[in-house]
Amino acid sequence: MKRSGYADLPLHYGRVPAWLAQRMTRLGRAVIEAIVREYGPSEVLRRFSDPFWFQCFGAVLGMDWHSSGITTSVMGAVKRAVTPMSHELGIHICGGRGKHSRKTPHELMDIAARTGIDGDHLVRCSRLSAKVDNTAVQDGFQLYLHSFLLTDDGEWTVVQQGLNNATGLARRYHWHSPGIRSFVDEPHSSIYGQNRGMIINMVDHGAARARDAVVEMTKEPSRIISEVAKLILPRHHEVRAEDVDLKRLGSVLALANNIGVRDFETLLLVQGLGPRTMQSLALVSEVVHGTPARFRDPARFSFAHGGKDGHPAPVVTGVYDETIDFMHGILKGAYMDWSDRNRALKALMRSRLHIEDTMDPGAEFSALLARERSQAPLYGGRTVFDDISRSRARTHEKNDDEQLTLF
Repeated sequence: MKRSGYADLPLHYGRVPAWLAQRMTRLGRAVIEAIVREYGPSEVLRRFSDPFWFQCFGAVLGMDWHSSGITTSVMGAVKRAVTPMSHELGIHICGGRGKHSRKTPHELMDIAARTGIDGDHLVRCSRLSAKVDNTAVQDGFQLYLHSFLLTDDGEWTVVQQGLNNATGLARRYHWHSPGIRSFVDEPHSSIYGQNRGMIINMVDHGAARARDAVVEMTKEPSRIISEVAKLILPRHHEVRAEDVDLKRLGSVLALANNIGVRDFETLLLVQGLGPRTMQSLALVSEVVHGTPARFRDPARFSFAHGGKDGHPAPVVTGVYDETIDFMHGILKGAYMDWSDRNRALKALMRSRLHIEDTMDPGAEFSALLARERSQAPLYGGRTVFDDISRSRARTHEKNDDEQLTLF
């Protein structure tokens, strides 16, 4: 087995407003179901083990593109989304933040009783992955979130996150069972984070003799880890031009305005949808059907629906709802059967690739940001700061828009 990656994220405090949390759950369910239908449950776990895809997925769901809160909020949303239909999808999600992480062994044993997989083995894997990241790799991060995803046949992925108050950073660790051969010898497939100096890593392959010595002295197995795929996000909150692949973003904007749309399936997709919704769907289609190489600039995916703190623009709730309705229409067969609708979604990706090869992004990045922000009110633009203002204006009322504490 091998850790699949890790990410270092600037530490943010706050809450996910209910109006956003509900939308994240609905769109998250649609994206995961689409991936299961097209590629199978195993592909969902592979995606979640990739720190770059995970960051892009969170940005499409409306979270801030680079903050630590994306981990807690995304895992909470997908657990709410998947649990009611886990039998149908063949995917289960256990654990979570704080006290929820301690329920993981009990949840795994319940799933094992229903599916017939080896619950004791899964519980051991859960505990060892946490011990490795919290004890064996002494990098200054204290775990506070542990999420365990698994399929009916026992394949699993772990997403967990630690906090370092001294540096103001959070570090997210990813594990994926197909790549793991040993928990104490190069187990990670990736860790996402920035090098902050020397660390103790007892699971590095070169530490075999040290591990043996420790075992000899203590008669207990040691656990630690090596770094593989790393995603290191900047501390600045705003989206800057250097954070985005401008050519790929330009293809999204061109497609949204019907530039370069040439095949029938894409025309079916475009019919009845406005340019701003097409912009969002183009990025959602990439999260569903894109290849790993396309997820190296997570900030680009924040142009799907905006971010809750207003970067690059407020969350466009009207567009978000149209995106959810369209994706649910694909899955429920409201417009055409699954194969035709899915072919249309793939055609969106094909048109994107064609446009990327034939045109430049167009407007300067600063002009694009200004346009996104100026148009956001037309599409129900909203941020957490709007909710704070409302709360202050009516302090005698309960503010239902702020429910989910991130940290």
